[in-house]
Amino acid sequence: MNETGYQMDLLKAMNQNLSARDRMYRLICEMTGGTFLYLDASKSEIITIGNWSEYFDFDVRTKRDLERLYEVVDEPYAFPLRELICLEKSGKESASLECLCRKRKTWFKFQTRVVYDAKGNMECKVISILDVTKHKLQSEELNYYSFYDVSTGLYNRNYFIRLTGEFIQKAKTNHKVVSVMMIDIDDFHKVNDGLGMVCGDELIQQLGAFLKELQQENLIACHLNSDVYCLAVYDPKDDYTVDEIHRAITERLAHPFYLSMNQNVVISVTIGVAQYPEAAQTASDLVNCAEIVLLKGKTSGKDAFVYFDQPILNEFRLGLEVESKLKKAMHGKEFELYFQPQFYSGNKKLRGMEALIRFRDADKAELGPSTFIPIAEKNGAIIPIGNWVVEEAIRQYGEWQTRFDARFIMSINVSARQFNQDDFVDRLFACLQRYKVDPYFIELEMTESILIEEFDLVREKMRLLQSKGIRISLDDFGTGFSSLSYLKKLPINTLKIDKSFIDTVLTDSATRIITESIVDMVKSLGFESIAEGVEQEQQYKYLHAIGCDVVQGFLCGKPLSVAEAETLLRSQTAR
Repeated sequence: MNETGYQMDLLKAMNQNLSARDRMYRLICEMTGGTFLYLDASKSEIITIGNWSEYFDFDVRTKRDLERLYEVVDEPYAFPLRELICLEKSGKESASLECLCRKRKTWFKFQTRVVYDAKGNMECKVISILDVTKHKLQSEELNYYSFYDVSTGLYNRNYFIRLTGEFIQKAKTNHKVVSVMMIDIDDFHKVNDGLGMVCGDELIQQLGAFLKELQQENLIACHLNSDVYCLAVYDPKDDYTVDEIHRAITERLAHPFYLSMNQNVVISVTIGVAQYPEAAQTASDLVNCAEIVLLKGKTSGKDAFVYFDQPILNEFRLGLEVESKLKKAMHGKEFELYFQPQFYSGNKKLRGMEALIRFRDADKAELGPSTFIPIAEKNGAIIPIGNWVVEEAIRQYGEWQTRFDARFIMSINVSARQFNQDDFVDRLFACLQRYKVDPYFIELEMTESILIEEFDLVREKMRLLQSKGIRISLDDFGTGFSSLSYLKKLPINTLKIDKSFIDTVLTDSATRIITESIVDMVKSLGFESIAEGVEQEQQYKYLHAIGCDVVQGFLCGKPLSVAEAETLLRSQTAR
């Protein structure tokens, strides 16, 4: 082979090799989904690689053609893109920029990479272009979820706390106030239960849309959870005071919300208000204070509008403290029973004893029943506490029956929640059998609240207990929703006249008339009457004179410890 032939074969082999590499590079570029521009500083030609035709309807062959790219993107991005494409002017090696395109409303990511020689002059550069619209939308969606509530379009809790914190920092600097209003739909569960969750969601969305209309620079709204919203107002004044916002909400709620399936719903809300710096110093604490007063408003009824004050916070903190102590007490021995004697008014003989629970915490501080029983009622602890009282009172009576041959009535308080437990009757009689106590000597005391719901079921359970010998006492008569009509329908043995009547029976003629009427009525119905809170001799004499059967109170005997009660039993046995 001559020299010329050899050279030709060598060039052909080199061209084939370059062609293979070019195909490989092009294939790789196409697989990335993007397109590339390659600029060699020593040449005027620009090479396009990848899916250029899928991105643009024009060619770029020279530097002048690059001007066409600046026309593709929206106006605000044109100048930054020019700087990116001419990156060598800044001396940087690489940079990137995401731009929104004018026509297709897609997002392109431009990246430039410059290669310099030893003297700092550009040798070449590559500009990559990639459609990032899908990624951008996903990112924006995630960003939306980070700040907004999906169902209402209002701010979510976390972002609301952050923005409220910024309000507070600004208020600290400018000596202003920040008000937080927590809004809760009254009886929202009735909408869900009665009309369905779809209607419930619609209501949430419509109220959220109204609150969103209230937003402006110094007022932000949040969908906290379920049917609860929150507003934060920086420097409330003019039309944006708390009272004015409340008025606007009230005016809207005067009109129904129109839901699916031609359902019209009129609602009310309860609102709790807390203000920086009076209530709290941080956003989260301020929201918590607003929630506390909201809950306070809920306990006083619907459609409440409650401002924060220190006593409400103190009461709430005490409740949390007591609740924590109750949880610990359930596993310890902090509970103790005391027994207050009851005497017949005629001969002053012992009629029975009422078992009263006492609670001493780990620090030996005593908490009265009026403090911890309402909290136990709310959190459900009343059921295990009540079960313990029943068990301990019957156990103690069984022990006294053996030691002192005791024959008196043991009165045990039973809460509505405890009484309504399906296994209440079975547990009670299992306990009586365990300690060999005759049901005749046990009296269950119940308040009128037990009759509020499921009257017929409560009455039947009372009848069942009474048929087996258990006595039934209606406690605190006159303080609840007393109705004379239901008394004749109830299988009760005893009616207890509340202490509030006894306190003023000697000084108030109206109280005397009511008390005497109650005693006469009780006799006519064949019940036994007990007067609670008898503390004066004159009260006792009056009650005896009008025919009250039994008296109970400090005059005849304060609540006694087990040892003190046993001393009383010995004295009664000795008679």
